[in-house]
Amino acid sequence: MKTPQELAQALGIDPAVLHPAGASVGKVPVSVVRELSAHRPKGKLVLVTAMTPTRHGEGKTVTAIGLADGLAASGERAVVCLRQPSLGPVFGIKGGATGGGHATVEPSTNINLGFTGDINAVANAHNLLAALVDNHIFHGNGLDLQRDRLLFPRTLDMEDRSLRHIVTVVPKDPRLPAMQSSFVIAAASEVMAALALAKDYVDLKERLGRILVGFSGNGAGVRASALHAEGAMAAVLRDALEPNLVQTAGGTPAIIHSGPFGNIAHGTCSRLAIELGLASADYCVVEAGFATELGAEKFVDIVTPVLGVDVDAAVLVVTLRGLRFQGGATDEASARPDLAATTRGLANLEQHLANLESLNLAAVVALNRFPGDSPEEEAAVHAFCQAHGAEMVESRGFTEGAAGCADLARAVRRLVDLGRKSHPLYPAGTGPADQVRTIVTRLYGGAGISSTPEADRDLEELGRIGELGGPVCVAKTPLSLSDDPHHVGRPRGFISQVHRYTRSASAGFTVAHLGTIETMPGLPTHPASDRIDVSPDGQIVGLS
Repeated sequence: MKTPQELAQALGIDPAVLHPAGASVGKVPVSVVRELSAHRPKGKLVLVTAMTPTRHGEGKTVTAIGLADGLAASGERAVVCLRQPSLGPVFGIKGGATGGGHATVEPSTNINLGFTGDINAVANAHNLLAALVDNHIFHGNGLDLQRDRLLFPRTLDMEDRSLRHIVTVVPKDPRLPAMQSSFVIAAASEVMAALALAKDYVDLKERLGRILVGFSGNGAGVRASALHAEGAMAAVLRDALEPNLVQTAGGTPAIIHSGPFGNIAHGTCSRLAIELGLASADYCVVEAGFATELGAEKFVDIVTPVLGVDVDAAVLVVTLRGLRFQGGATDEASARPDLAATTRGLANLEQHLANLESLNLAAVVALNRFPGDSPEEEAAVHAFCQAHGAEMVESRGFTEGAAGCADLARAVRRLVDLGRKSHPLYPAGTGPADQVRTIVTRLYGGAGISSTPEADRDLEELGRIGELGGPVCVAKTPLSLSDDPHHVGRPRGFISQVHRYTRSASAGFTVAHLGTIETMPGLPTHPASDRIDVSPDGQIVGLS
């Protein structure tokens, strides 16, 4: 393992400026990121996305880490930028989120189990604001906040479906009677989105102050700034705003920072992490949550305008297991070779390739190999990609590390040399409903959208208070191209219904809620926590 100081030196950062956060982690001051970003030429931005995932995941993190290692092994200065794992999925269905095999980020156990406390800081800052709202009402309610029009929930970095709807009350005290409230998981917190998009402390405070907490009796929006909350919230988040510098198992620098979910929020690491990566490496590899219609779309339409930098190349991660499942194989059967199911599942891959073309992303297909994958299936995928003008390479980062991603690294360099740049899916100034319609028809394969009366009222109200600007962030299932998790493959001709719109004013986007997506997930029948344990000598096991 390299020291954080050695990693900093490899990126051209003065080791003395690092803030130590343990033996293997260094926090990079925000001022250093701003200085480097302003005065250094920017590297190439490579986005790692995927086909529609199964519940097992298709290996985007492993591929992103392996690609960075492969680029570094070829003599390029490379860095991988990833989100911080949320404890909810770690103990829920996903387990650890630091890669696997020979393609991991280290110290993986610490990163999976709280890391530098950034997500905890997000939860504390979020809940501070929730407490200030209730406290204001309790002490006279000078802002005339309407108890039935409060918008700001509580948060917890754990999956607990029983907290989706709660009632808060101070017994026998009329100053704070029973009120409806709720919890969201910390990765879905608006504070997380604000942290991920903030460029410095001034910007962070401005974003936090814009948070819409509710409405007054005359219909005016009440923001966190009216409660004088932004300063204290920013104080809680001071250290959390600094990107975390660690490394891959192969010794390549890795920046792991912030963790907004891809199916609820914009689903990628922080702006500061990416800016630091672009300023300190020839290639900055960034993973976006879930598949092209979620993570890649949001990265191009939400993140790149904030960065002021477009994507130079994309990697589309595919697995034969995922193709079999999209081709109709059951979850259990999808682990076994099935050429017919794989061939049917290629329709899903076809849509994702088209999606990347819609975003003007030059892409290579990375087939993430698993033991037992058959040569016949791989040949079918290769022929399909060739027929669609896309290069396909095997990705063996899990079993071989950098060497297993050497072909992928070469393919990415060829794509970058083409000089193509990503572009947004819709023009600036497009209204929220039209944005959703464009996303559904062009990226999901749907015929159009409908909206509930509640969603129509939401748009009317947000328009009245001047909160309709900026991009839309779609919240929907990641398990289908549509908004129905049971529609696998390449659904066509469906109508997606927008159930409601909410505003993430601090992030500058409007969230459109499709299907039955929950902002507080629940644990599965057999959660990953079943296999996580501590050995007699204090070693944590079962996190993979």
